[in-house]
Amino acid sequence: MPRFSIIVPVYKVQGFLRECLDSVLTQSFTDIEVIAVDDCSPDHCGAIIDEYAAADSRVRAVHLPENAGLGGARNAGVTHATGDYLLFLDSDDSYTPGALTAIEERLGQTAEPDVLVFDHVRTHWWGRGGRSMTADLLASAGTDTFDILSSPHYLQLFLVAWNKAYRRDFFTAHGFTYKKGLYEDAPITYEALVSARRIGCLDRVCVEYRQRRQGAITRTPGRRHFDIFDQYAGLFAFLDAHPGLDAARPLLFERMINHFLATLPLTERVLPEDRADFYRTIVAFHRRYKPAGFTPPDDRYRLQWRLAAGSPYAVFRAVAAAHSLRAAALRKKTKLRKQAAKKAKRTLTRVQRARPLDPHLAVYSAFAHRGLLGDPAAVHQAAGVLAPHIRSVWVLRPDAVERAPEGVEVVTPDTPAYHRAMSRATYFFNNVNWAPGLVKREGQVHVQTHRGTPLKHMGTDLIGRPAATYHLNVRAQLWRSDRWDYSLVSGRHAELAWDRAYPCRFTSLPTGAPRNDVLVKGDPLRGVAVRQRLGVPQGNTVILYAPTPRDHRKWYEPRIDFERLTRDAGLGVTLLVRLHPQYAGAAVRGLQLRDLERRGLLVDVTDEPSVEDLMLASDALVTDYSSLMFDYTCLDRPIVVHADDWEVYQVTRGTYIDLLATPPGHVTTSTAQLADLFASGTWRDARSDALRADFRARFCEYEDGHAAARVVSRVMLGQEYPLTPIPQQHAGRRGSAPLFAVPHGTR
Repeated sequence: MPRFSIIVPVYKVQGFLRECLDSVLTQSFTDIEVIAVDDCSPDHCGAIIDEYAAADSRVRAVHLPENAGLGGARNAGVTHATGDYLLFLDSDDSYTPGALTAIEERLGQTAEPDVLVFDHVRTHWWGRGGRSMTADLLASAGTDTFDILSSPHYLQLFLVAWNKAYRRDFFTAHGFTYKKGLYEDAPITYEALVSARRIGCLDRVCVEYRQRRQGAITRTPGRRHFDIFDQYAGLFAFLDAHPGLDAARPLLFERMINHFLATLPLTERVLPEDRADFYRTIVAFHRRYKPAGFTPPDDRYRLQWRLAAGSPYAVFRAVAAAHSLRAAALRKKTKLRKQAAKKAKRTLTRVQRARPLDPHLAVYSAFAHRGLLGDPAAVHQAAGVLAPHIRSVWVLRPDAVERAPEGVEVVTPDTPAYHRAMSRATYFFNNVNWAPGLVKREGQVHVQTHRGTPLKHMGTDLIGRPAATYHLNVRAQLWRSDRWDYSLVSGRHAELAWDRAYPCRFTSLPTGAPRNDVLVKGDPLRGVAVRQRLGVPQGNTVILYAPTPRDHRKWYEPRIDFERLTRDAGLGVTLLVRLHPQYAGAAVRGLQLRDLERRGLLVDVTDEPSVEDLMLASDALVTDYSSLMFDYTCLDRPIVVHADDWEVYQVTRGTYIDLLATPPGHVTTSTAQLADLFASGTWRDARSDALRADFRARFCEYEDGHAAARVVSRVMLGQEYPLTPIPQQHAGRRGSAPLFAVPHGTR
């Protein structure tokens, strides 16, 4: 008997069906049966599920003689199921990698509950959406179980069949069956939740819920949406047949009326000419099913609740219109307030610009005001020692202010203090461009530190690459770059690349990257402290994986099977995964990282503020096309380039160097190759050392550990700080064991 019976109702989804079935059959958890129910589909869906059934014994094809609808197809699948748990998956949706393993583990942690609810992410036809509205609710449950009467707020969970695992004996014993018509998920969800003695939650995205541009029944307006009333009538008939559940009536009555009120104004569901009938039916249901002594909720529907108790539709519509007018007036008032504030700020800025520049004021920012980070932070630290007479002000977002070290002067964007500082400062340091509205005054000095040595094409070199320039205005970018006075570079390669990419009026300073000073000099104690804070077991080999975004993808897609890598790379390996900040959303974490981290397979360090700390704490870097590889050579530790989509990346973005011809270390194109590299010890062999040394000599010739001091001396003090020869690699590193790991073969 399989652990999971996964029921897939199939109707007119031939373009999505293979992706759906593949997402199930390629799961790492394999103790399953897939029951694909052909609901008399008029396209090729029936042939596709027969093909899968012939190729995989875990798939069973069921062909219905006539169309039974989504609910009927699910019911048919249940009759063929033999697994411990029932899962339903719509045939245009898919499971995320590792979903079934995560569900199985949570079932064990919650001691086999009646129902387990898990998370999902909406995938619109134009791109992936954000986290679900109930993500926090799922997370708050942890590994505890509950029932609905003790935790009624869990009735707010998403009303669908496919975000739950039902214990089959529980499901069949209660005779749960999906009714014909739309909204068939609602009654079953509520019946199961109020009947269950133990409910568990998994705050992990297990399903990609596809929002198709067309074809979705719930987005097709018409009288079919009146099915919602029949579905809820069936729910209350279920309660009548189970008097032991009477305590749940007020809860379900509230959820029912709220569902009706939320559906009524939706133009993609209820036609304008049908709204009067729809509203009158709501009133009838309110009168028929209202429990004795029921108190309406004090939520956003509270006014509509009072009207739904019996007011005519004309009154309801008039109140709704008045509410819309008030909302529009409030929006206009807010707009006028913002316009007045903007005018006041412009006046303040003009006044400040009339005053002389402060020759002893420097303004810093990094990564769009996210904190004291990167090269600007390193320059700021050096200035405190070499130019203490120059006052430093950092521009930080409001949510980053509390993380600023004590004693650091901070302003937040678009405040009077910000405009005063920006209007009167002499020195500006940033690793991205300042806001478009910033007007540079004569005598102000702008230093662009950049965010590393350029590997992928930038600026004007992106012209002609639509994927890379989507939402990027190159002309505006160059206009902002015209404010640069100095561009910091780590080597001749970077100087040539920036000059080509940004044909603007600036001078390249051969200083090296200030943030890399700590990497050149080395700081083992700092690395040990970071490892301890992250919970890395003593003696483990630490791999830092830092991928770069793909311009042709709207969301992050894992290019490495983390579970396989940590399993096959050998014992004593800790994987640190640092996604690009644009991929730091909770939906991405829920897709894979959060679950694997919870299982101890990796550490998600995307939110770690200092990438320098992570580099110091690691024994090796695995990246694809991130400029971090140039910085990492300063540590003289192994680098692996995972270039599984090199040809595609060359077409969509392009690079200034051929990584396959001159890599900083070994190159892999599959997870199996990458795991074998670490399992065999090849990742730190003599060839890796030689490739890394050549790479550093070619691209990082200015990195000598004095970059920050050189910037302060040249820009603020007007003094030359001579380049020193490239330092010798750290003693004892090349060809030896990593700084923190035990020798290979002794784990």
